[in-house]
Amino acid sequence: MRQMNTAYRHSRPPPAIVTAATRLKDAAAAACERTIESLGLSALTAATVHQRDKLLAAQFELNRKTTVFRQVFNQTLDDRLARELRAPGDTPSQTAATWDALSLVGDDELDATVSAERLGLEIGRGCEWELRDLDGFIAPILATIGQLRQENDRNPLRPETTGYALVQAVQAVTSQADIRKLLESDFCRTLTAMMPKVYAAILADFRAAGLQPAAMTVRVSEGPSFDSARPGNQGPRTGFSSSRGGVESSRGELRSQGLSRAGGPTSESGPTTHGGAGISRAGSFGGDAGGRRGSEGAGRRGGTMGRVDAEMMALMRRLAVIDRGAASTRGSPLDDEGPEGAPADFSIDGHRLAARNVIRAHRDELRQAAGSGMDHMVIDLVGSLFDQILSDAKVPPQMARQIGRLQVPVLRTALGDPSFFSSRKHPVRRFINRLASLATALGGQDDEGGRNFLRHVRELVQGIVDGDFDQADVYERQLAQLEQFVAEQARQELGDDGHTAELLNERETDIRLQQRYAQQLQGELQTLPGPEFVRDFLSAVWSQALVKAVRRHGAESPRAKRMRHAGRELFMSVQAKGTPAQRKDFLIQLPKLMQELNEGMDLIGWPEAAKKTFFGLLLPAHAQSLKGEGLSTLDFNLLAKQVDQVFDRPLPTQTDLPHTNDAAAVDEQAILPSFSAEETQRLGLVTEAAVDWSSSIDIDLSAEVPLHAADIAIQGLPAPDPVEPTQGRSLAEHVQIGFAYQMHIDGKWEKVRLNQVSPGRTFFVFTRGQRHKQIISMTHRMLTRLCDSGRMRAFESAYLIERATARARRQLAALRPTAPAH
Repeated sequence: MRQMNTAYRHSRPPPAIVTAATRLKDAAAAACERTIESLGLSALTAATVHQRDKLLAAQFELNRKTTVFRQVFNQTLDDRLARELRAPGDTPSQTAATWDALSLVGDDELDATVSAERLGLEIGRGCEWELRDLDGFIAPILATIGQLRQENDRNPLRPETTGYALVQAVQAVTSQADIRKLLESDFCRTLTAMMPKVYAAILADFRAAGLQPAAMTVRVSEGPSFDSARPGNQGPRTGFSSSRGGVESSRGELRSQGLSRAGGPTSESGPTTHGGAGISRAGSFGGDAGGRRGSEGAGRRGGTMGRVDAEMMALMRRLAVIDRGAASTRGSPLDDEGPEGAPADFSIDGHRLAARNVIRAHRDELRQAAGSGMDHMVIDLVGSLFDQILSDAKVPPQMARQIGRLQVPVLRTALGDPSFFSSRKHPVRRFINRLASLATALGGQDDEGGRNFLRHVRELVQGIVDGDFDQADVYERQLAQLEQFVAEQARQELGDDGHTAELLNERETDIRLQQRYAQQLQGELQTLPGPEFVRDFLSAVWSQALVKAVRRHGAESPRAKRMRHAGRELFMSVQAKGTPAQRKDFLIQLPKLMQELNEGMDLIGWPEAAKKTFFGLLLPAHAQSLKGEGLSTLDFNLLAKQVDQVFDRPLPTQTDLPHTNDAAAVDEQAILPSFSAEETQRLGLVTEAAVDWSSSIDIDLSAEVPLHAADIAIQGLPAPDPVEPTQGRSLAEHVQIGFAYQMHIDGKWEKVRLNQVSPGRTFFVFTRGQRHKQIISMTHRMLTRLCDSGRMRAFESAYLIERATARARRQLAALRPTAPAH
């Protein structure tokens, strides 16, 4: 009976998971409805007939099999959750497990898994914070069904689970590969926007049910500790126990200063065990006593960056406290003086350092606390890195001192997570690189903006040093705050209360709406009979006048109605007139039509040369329409009705625009006429005609040779990611607000700073000069041409850590003894 009860108890997921699964199923159903509508709207604006037919076919299949989609999605999701939540007692028999292990995975299943992983990454792209909060609730929930959550377990409600169910449901809707791909893409876009709210609702349900996330726990490991091989170490050990006394002395020093390992007040009344307890917080200090740190990147899934044993962690906490105390004795971190009682400057190999190298000063203690030879190498490598960082000539000394305060946090990261040396997307690496690059772009920090920036950086660094600097979330939050501050400061630097940003954003929205409407008109007019030049004019040019009239005066304004009427009359004016009444109506309407056409062209600032070319084609077409046999009265009226429907359709709005914009496809001729002469001068808008592309570029003697991945590769560590481009065409896709660049303008090289990027990356605003800022604006097309022609490149040959790694690598190579000649 007990076995039956146990089996029954494990046959159903916990109630909290059932509620969460219901949320996911409802989200999929809502996404299905939205996708059907989205496919219909996309079909209306399709550029080609083939694309439109494919969109309509996908909409038809999904609408016809909506019930099948929901049933398959719900069943697949339930099966997937049941497999994820299978308790230890519910595992299949040994025979079944053996046959499962021997069976081959089919291509379809493999493709579905790969697609699910890809969709999961896309869907979860905007849910990082919600998923991290959700992970905290999973362990208590799994504990209710007898599962002990391990560090390598994954959240059963992760986006990949939803992605797998979505792939299976789409396969049930259609067997055509191109339609499946189209449906997956549309569902992915819809769910990406919905899932943050869905996960937030699931978290709210968990809290309403009284669930609590996992907190700090006391854990005693049963196996031998990392130093169990030494004499005298017998019995169970924990992460914080050690025979060397280093931890105990560190603990005493921390308590004497009123600080705990987490940087807060100590508590003498905390729970202890007879053999000593290892405190574990999402894997921060604990872990198996026999392991010094987890596998590469594994710790960051749980919020920490790998694991470091307790003795080393306690020593690093002590060094952070000591370094913080030394910083407080020297006064403001913005000062240039060193600590009292220290030499006038810190130097190494003849190079002056902006601050003391804490790792090099305490190298022996750190190596003694470390266990393996790999840890010794990491300690020496990080120490060498900060020798180069603190002596880097491009980083102002005030900022170098702030970065120097992060020596201990960086060492902790490097010991626990080797991907710090290889991944340029690592949060700690990104935070330090961005600090240095932003300070380099500011140049002198003597003005108010520079002082405010350094003051803000000091607060961010203080928050890391005083907080849980082994948590990846800490650096992500500080980086987000830094980017928000820099964006606001860059906007204020333009000095026009945001009018520049508003103007460029408004123009960008107009251009994107015009492009969307142009595609819509082109698709609808393509099937109607008429001269090609008229269809091209209406879709490419007259759509601009319509959008501008509607945006400025409203869809029901007299001007917007005149623009619609002119578009309809223009298309009908070139149709053959078969009756005297049709010819008479044409001649009566012609003067008004010409007046409205000129009004629309003036509204968008269409060039005079283009006007003459268009009217040179239109007048012969009008003359030809009065000759020969025309359409019957019925056919003429039916065609007029179709044209009326085309121009009576509402224009697209901002909500109809896609999330991304192909800025490279925006034609400069469609942008520049939308600015007045006063706006062009105020924005400093650089046009392609203003640049002499045939002239040679002066050599910039200050330019450094760009680095490559091989320059920063270190033997024994993971291979590094490719470095970001510093010149060439690809640089246009990697420019960042607040960074400095070298631009060849007015016949010489100038240092410029990027201050503003429009949401769709159509416009870029730079400033040059220190006291008197000069604004330089350009389109994405212009920026790409400057980078491609070598007239613009990054001010830094590489980011700070990449430069420091390359120099440290060359320094170590120079110290290596050479083989004797034979």
